[in-house]
Amino acid sequence: MFTGIVQGMARMVAIERLEGLNRHVIDMPAPLLEGLAHGASVAHNGCCLSVTTIDGSHIGFDLMRETLALTNLGALEVGDYVNVERAARLGDEIGGHAMSGHVMCMATLVSREDAPNNCRLWFELPQQWTKFLFDKGYIGVDGISLTIGEVRGHQFCVNLIPDTLARTVIGTRGVGDQVNIEIDPQTQTIVETVERVLAARA
Repeated sequence: MFTGIVQGMARMVAIERLEGLNRHVIDMPAPLLEGLAHGASVAHNGCCLSVTTIDGSHIGFDLMRETLALTNLGALEVGDYVNVERAARLGDEIGGHAMSGHVMCMATLVSREDAPNNCRLWFELPQQWTKFLFDKGYIGVDGISLTIGEVRGHQFCVNLIPDTLARTVIGTRGVGDQVNIEIDPQTQTIVETVERVLAARA
């Protein structure tokens, strides 16, 4: 489980592209190396990956075909940065909201409104996921726990403070870029349960 509070940005230092599999190596920020072991879970832009190799601060991960198809990790190049978060431990403060690290889809940034000390981003989501969007609801965007500001059809916006823009890769996103989306699990459960009950009554 993750909290959606990004702990740092990690630079991609190597990518090995194989058939149906990519091997990524990142330069992990020093504060996140303590206790890191083979098999540990680390979220990359909100996608849960398992540590496969450790060489100092260079940490390796294997990305299978489904991960490459459903997330923006397949488009990464050496030198790019990803948001990283270590798995939450029992007793940790949940500053964001509970996240599984299972990316549902990608959304496209369609508008960016920059103002002094504020930034509003509008994203367009695939139609099948828009039923889970609610004003002031939670959503995971590239692994960041955010509050939905407004929903318009298949689009939603988030409002960002300067700290979020500075500490995560979302500050570098431009119109047309794709971000990883994780729908709030509690919202998804409630909506799908209500749908099943209504369908049974019909």
